[in-house]
Parts: sequence; C-alpha cells; structure tokens
Amino acid sequence: MELTALYECFLACGEVTTDSRRCPQGSMFIALKGANFDGNAFAEDALKQGCRYAVVDDSRYAGTDNPNILYVNDCLSALQGLANMHRKRLNTRMIGITGTNGKTTTKELIAAVLSKKYKVLYTQGNLNNAIGVPLTLLRLTPEHEIAVIEMGASHPGDIKELVEIAEPDYGIITNVGKAHLEGFGSFEGVIRTKGELYDYLRTKDNATVFVQNENAYLNRIAGGLNCIRYGQTPGLFVSGELVSCSPYLNFRWTVGGTSYDVNTQLIGSYNLDNLLAAAAIGVYFGVEPAQVSEALGDYVPHNNRSQLTVTPHNRLIVDAYNANPTSMMAALDNFRRIEAPHKMAILGAMKELGDASREEHQKVVDYLSRCHFERVCLVGEEFAALTHPFEQYKDVKEVEAMLSETKPEHCLILIKGSNSMKLSQLQDYL
Repeated sequence: MELTALYECFLACGEVTTDSRRCPQGSMFIALKGANFDGNAFAEDALKQGCRYAVVDDSRYAGTDNPNILYVNDCLSALQGLANMHRKRLNTRMIGITGTNGKTTTKELIAAVLSKKYKVLYTQGNLNNAIGVPLTLLRLTPEHEIAVIEMGASHPGDIKELVEIAEPDYGIITNVGKAHLEGFGSFEGVIRTKGELYDYLRTKDNATVFVQNENAYLNRIAGGLNCIRYGQTPGLFVSGELVSCSPYLNFRWTVGGTSYDVNTQLIGSYNLDNLLAAAAIGVYFGVEPAQVSEALGDYVPHNNRSQLTVTPHNRLIVDAYNANPTSMMAALDNFRRIEAPHKMAILGAMKELGDASREEHQKVVDYLSRCHFERVCLVGEEFAALTHPFEQYKDVKEVEAMLSETKPEHCLILIKGSNSMKLSQLQDYL
C-alpha cells in the first residue's frame, strides 16, 4: 500500500499502537519486529481486540481475505513515514532535544513551562528512538501548538535519522558526555552525533538553538545558527546561579534585569543548567517569568531521576535510571556537598563504555576514596575487576540479601547506576 493511502487510513483511526496487548477501539496496529517477536503474527488478534486496521510487512499474513489487513514493504519505515507526513500536515512548531545527560528531565521542565501558555505535546517517558519518536509525532492533533520531541542516540547517525522524521524548527543539546562509547567509538563520536541536530537545523532558514553558554563543546559546533544563550554568566538571555542544594536545589535566575528565586523539588546541582534551559525556552516563547518560576517550582521528578524518597528508615536520593561517567561524577560531587551526619552510596556499574570501561570505573573508585562517605557499596563486575576498599556485590540480588540482614538506619543514601543494574528496586529494602 502506498504511504498516502495508508495515511488516509491512519486519519480514519486517529491512533496507532504497536502492542497487540493494547488495542484501543478503532486504532491502527502496526506490526513491528523485535529480537524475540514478530508483530505480524498478532495482526489478526489486534483486529479482534478492537483495532480498525492492522499493517503488516510479511506476505504470509497479508494473503487473507480480510480487507482491514494492510500490506507494506516495511512496517518500521511505514511508521516513520506516517509520522513525518503527519508532522508536515499539521506544521506544529517543533523543538528537538537531545544530549548525553538531563535530556528527559529538561524535556519535562520545558513542557511544564510552555504548558503555562500553550497546548503542548511532549515525549512520554523516554520514547526517544526510531520507534518512540514516530509514535509521539502521531499523537499530534490540530490543538497542539508546540511539540517537544526528545531524541536519543547510541550510534552515529541516530539523531540524523530522527530529525529527518521530526523536522524540528528549534533545537537544544543539553550537553555532551561520555556515554555509549562502545557505540559511538569515542567522545568525539558523541559530539558529532549529538551535533546532527545542529546540522539539520542549519538547512533551515534562521533556525534557533538554545545553547548552554559555558559548554565549550556546544559552542564549538553551534556556528552558523541563531543561538539563544543561557547559563551562569551574567548578561545572557537567561542567567542563573545556585542558591542552595541541601538536598533540594534552590536557584536564582535573571531575565531582562529582573531576578526570580525558585525553590525546586529536584535533587542535584547538576540540574541548574536544565532549569535554566527551560526558563530560557519559556521566556523565548513568551511565557511570563513569574509563570516560568511557578512551573519550575511545581515540577516533581519521577522515574528514578533526581528524586528524594523518604522511607521510615532513611532518606534516599534515587538516580538509578541511567549512569555514565559524566552523570556519575556529577551525582557524586553533588552528594559530597550535601550536609548529612550519615551518608551511604550504593553505586551500580556503568554500561556500554567499551574499551574505556575499566579506566572510567577506576576514576569513580579514586574519587570515592576522597569522599569519606560512611559506607560505599559497589555493584557489578566492572567494579569487581578493580582493587578498592569498598563493599563489593555481584548484582542487585546480593545487595538485597545484605540489606535484609543489615538495614541501614537514619542515613542519606545515594542510589546511582545504569538502569540494567536494577538498583531502583532497592528502595523496598531501605
């Protein structure tokens, strides 16, 4: 089936699903393939459960007499093509966001600020890949005035693929750091790949990007673009400073000569740049500064990102969704600055670092030796391969067993590690 005809079918549905277990009445099911599944096999089930159409790319499932099974050459390409066609048809103002650290939190902060004035569509959770971005774009309606689309990457070319689907009008790269080095090959590979957002925007007339002023890497690759700068340097479009962070981050930001103090519900001084980015974008799009401050103060983090959780026994700083050398050191630096009589760190290994893994884990161990935390638990084979004086555990199950026997009391505890280490589940034991 041609893409234009498929799009007309989509318009008759108004909603897309790729999960045959979730089939809203009248929706369109698109059969995607994964390492351990083939969505084509569930096309008939999707129709029985309420989908109006099922899109397949395997001729074995297309050769039925059911006119509601639609055949295409490649379902993923069809999904992406539909999303791009829908984006062009509605022509919603589009902000693309990527970065090594903080992009999900920054995306949510931007959406919170812009929602004070606009009807905003934004990426839910971390649906920021070649499937998630199209699914987000297909949720656009004529009522949406601005969209904030998060774009993730683990290999060169990933951002290029996503910007060609979403065609953003504005862009922000939160930062560049040492993550997914196994896929990118080097730190320079990270910079080039994140910079694919800037590269795309250069093809547009007078495209605008929002740049963290103190980031030398971003300034280096932002040439030829209209740059709106924010940061901790006075006199920028939006500037700001940290007031306190013990443990919640409180900051002061300035625009047009007027300053505003905001008490946030975020943990971590490293979130200052994320907050200033959202403030700059909000002001640029005409949100009143008082409303910007209100949105930033009201935002509550979730999904184990910069969260403070209070249990009957301890206070937990849970930042266990992801970890790389840059975010790990930022989290430890922030934790070191917080005043608390008893501090404990439970740190999981950082994944996908390739040949740099041993060196980067050694840097963490070396830094911990200078922190003098009351107790440190390291989890994963990457730490076990090093010589260090800290408690060592094979996996989260071993930590759970230990905590079941010796639960800490009255501690401030940092939980940080790659999502695959599953450290977030330790909260039930603390």
